[in-house]
Amino acid sequence: MVLYHASKQIVEYPDVRKGKFTKDFSWGFYCTKMKEQAVRWANRGEGEPVINKYEYIENSGLKILRFDNMTDEWLDFIAQCRSGKTHEYDIVEGPMANDTIWNYVADFINGSITRAQFWALAEFRKPTHQISFHTLQALDCLKFIGSEIKYD
Repeated sequence: MVLYHASKQIVEYPDVRKGKFTKDFSWGFYCTKMKEQAVRWANRGEGEPVINKYEYIENSGLKILRFDNMTDEWLDFIAQCRSGKTHEYDIVEGPMANDTIWNYVADFINGSITRAQFWALAEFRKPTHQISFHTLQALDCLKFIGSEIKYD
């Protein structure tokens, strides 16, 4: 499978970075199989939009969690990760809580909306995809193919 990573620089050797803010699936190296999604993300903010491309070869010996769709389990997992909790998975794959969805997740976490209200608001959002790599063993599944500057 080919994966894309949006950046402002070439990332030949990915690493797991802990940032100021937690992400959907906690800290990790994030990619997507949707090139157009990577292009949108790379074009946010200042600097040249760099799309890094990798070949992903799954290692069945790793602990992998997959969410095929936005489900209650997905919502609960994202709520926990966005609240600062970590997990023991090497790789997590599933839909992305984009800016709009994240606002709904934040409202759900702080009790402003119910689970049913979250699903009503999230129902008509575009499909997204993300796969996050959380350990060095997970990063070994990626082989750098190349990069390109891509404006949207």
